[in-house]
Amino acid sequence: MSAATIDQARPHMSALADELTRSHAIRTPPWAEAFRTVPRHLFVPRWFTQETNDRGITVWREHQGAATADDLAAVYRDQTLVTTLDPDTAEQVDDTAWTGIPTSSSTLPSLMAGMLEDLSVEDGHRVLEIGTGTGYNAALLSARLGEHLVHSVDIDPGLVHAAQERLSTAGFMPQLVPGDGTRGYPTGEKFDRIIATCSVPAVPAAWIEQSRPGTILVSDIALGIEGGLVRLEVDEQGRALGHFTETAGRFMAARSEARTYPAPQRPERAAETGTWPSSVTAADVRSHYPFRLLLAFCLPGAELVYHVDDSGAMALQIQDPAGSWARLPLAGDGVGAVTHGGDPGLWTQAEDMWRWWTGVGRPSHDRFGYAREADGSAHVRHIPDGTRWDIPA
Repeated sequence: MSAATIDQARPHMSALADELTRSHAIRTPPWAEAFRTVPRHLFVPRWFTQETNDRGITVWREHQGAATADDLAAVYRDQTLVTTLDPDTAEQVDDTAWTGIPTSSSTLPSLMAGMLEDLSVEDGHRVLEIGTGTGYNAALLSARLGEHLVHSVDIDPGLVHAAQERLSTAGFMPQLVPGDGTRGYPTGEKFDRIIATCSVPAVPAAWIEQSRPGTILVSDIALGIEGGLVRLEVDEQGRALGHFTETAGRFMAARSEARTYPAPQRPERAAETGTWPSSVTAADVRSHYPFRLLLAFCLPGAELVYHVDDSGAMALQIQDPAGSWARLPLAGDGVGAVTHGGDPGLWTQAEDMWRWWTGVGRPSHDRFGYAREADGSAHVRHIPDGTRWDIPA
């Protein structure tokens, strides 16, 4: 990294820190200083933006680090930068563009800042990061706490090696290892803080085992239809108790293999049963994140997908693991109707949840608590009145 590049980047680094402070993603001076002094462009020497090429194909267009003034400025905007494509699905379509599924990224800086603030680190805390990725987050932690207190694990050995080189160039040498982060850190050490930059369906037992009483966990919990960031504190009984955070965001799922995600196994869908008027529309589902989160609470294992019929009309579809589904048109005369196949209760539960949510004043997502009990069971609750839903652990 040349001194000239650092000098060119400094105004962008300061501007990013100022922007995140104004938006209240950064809330304390130490994190402002970390963002102001850690060069993000060093950790994203290559990234991809999604576009449609002149042949009408959706592709990932490659950009090379700080090759131009515009590219350098882009690195310091508050945006997620896709950095790695799954080699099993990536296919090069021209000199600088590929198709494929993203497997790693440099996270939206405001989301990173919010999670780091939610982690509530103090001097001397030992931190475990799940999902090394580019190494930028580990660099920020190292700048704040000291490299000797930062540990990070990633499923992809190639990412770990590249991150280690970038961190070294930036002047940091935290402890990085390849491995399955859902199994914790390989040495079994205890940590004061654990932060995951990948999503998991439930808090892994290994994270609890590597926590002390008072350890704070910040992670994205994926519940099917929706999910979100939780901030949990581990107590003396081994429970992790807390709530969904004001900071909202989602991450790529944790992988059990370095190269790719396994293809989901889905059942054959039930035949169409009928159509009836619905009190909930596709627009309601799409525009209200807390409602989607509630759908995930009451419909465990269900998915939210887009469906395109033979005419090209698009609909929002909820489908469950047994093959039942409910479909809401995005446009046209039928937006106020739902079509379903299989168990009609799939959609009546959604309508019941809509009535409950509107009846209690449409609470935001951070009004819901999350608990992982010592035996591994989990539940969520509406904090003001205690309404509770058991969820898969």
